[in-house]
Amino acid sequence: MVLLLYRMRRIDCRTCGVKVEQVPWGCGKHQLTTAYMLFLAHWARKLSWTETARSFHTSWEKVCQAVEYGVAWGLEQRTLGPIQAIGVDEVTYAKGHKYLTLVYQIDGHCTRLLWIGKALSAKIEFVCSDMWKPYLRVIRERCTNALNILGRFHIVAKMNDALDEVRAAEARRLVQDGFEPVFHKSRWCLLKRKTKLTGNQRVRLRDLLRYNLTTVRTYPQILLTRHNFTSVAL
Repeated sequence: MVLLLYRMRRIDCRTCGVKVEQVPWGCGKHQLTTAYMLFLAHWARKLSWTETARSFHTSWEKVCQAVEYGVAWGLEQRTLGPIQAIGVDEVTYAKGHKYLTLVYQIDGHCTRLLWIGKALSAKIEFVCSDMWKPYLRVIRERCTNALNILGRFHIVAKMNDALDEVRAAEARRLVQDGFEPVFHKSRWCLLKRKTKLTGNQRVRLRDLLRYNLTTVRTYPQILLTRHNFTSVAL
């Protein structure tokens, strides 16, 4: 490690006020050189900040400052350019159901996290999002010319929810009418993929499919949808 001690010259300009000498190896009041900050920021992408600080004998705060400098430099150099496709998702960042909304550019030539403004929304051609109603409303209002592509995971999840509601309602009706509770312990037999079923669940599903019930008639449609989405993904 090289420790550089240098007192930068200061001048008191009558027009501009107090100015400090600009040096090629530093930036502003940072105590780390520009090259070292970029070096730490690069490794902070591969390791945790704590591990980066431990590996290069510095502090977590210095790694944080290096990352902030790298992000600021990248934002200054960034050009949004033409954006045709975006994706919207959310991540949790704290306890208590606190989420951050993320907007990504997902064009074929570029995938990155970005901020979208009103001026760009009219040029968006494709938006990939889940089925959360606030997302759908904003996309409909702001990206009027865009095709909203819903994620296959969310579509299959909605269909599974619908199948489970049909199963539960039909099970209650059969019990009320005095019939045998054929849907007892059958929920996951219908909702799980066939490759994930246990031996007992396979037998239970095979017996259940012999009945002429609404749930049983709906089940093949769910399987077909899952298969189509899996085929497209592959």
